[in-house]
Amino acid sequence: MQLHNLFPFPEERKTRRRVGRGAGSGLGCTSGKGHKGQNARAGGGVRPGFEGGQMPLQRRLPKHGFKNFLFKVTYDVINLDRLLEAFEGKSDITLDDIYARGLARMGAPVKVLSRGSVNAAVKVEAHKFSQAAAEKIRQAGGEVKELEAAPAE
Repeated sequence: MQLHNLFPFPEERKTRRRVGRGAGSGLGCTSGKGHKGQNARAGGGVRPGFEGGQMPLQRRLPKHGFKNFLFKVTYDVINLDRLLEAFEGKSDITLDDIYARGLARMGAPVKVLSRGSVNAAVKVEAHKFSQAAAEKIRQAGGEVKELEAAPAE
């Protein structure tokens, strides 16, 4: 693929509006801006949401709810089947191993979910486990180590 093969082709592109090029162009004289007024001036126009002095919609509506996004912790989730497939034959899976294998973003808190089955005793280290996942690991003779998740930055 070369640059000239990319779409849209030049003839398919809309040509820019050339204003102030004579009365015959349809955009001469005032260049399509009408006569005088705020929108006719250079740098003129109103900010988004401005309603001519009327109380704008975003201020007429009531504030609602509580946003806790600053402190929200989002976990990178991994199911047991994917986790055990990535570390087949390994009995001790640490958080660093999970990051190194690319199963979760580096430094992100990790939660293990229960899809899949556990056949061998495995020691797994993560920030959180679903109840079902922890139960499956323990029933297979494994061990679950829950770490404390760092607060979101």
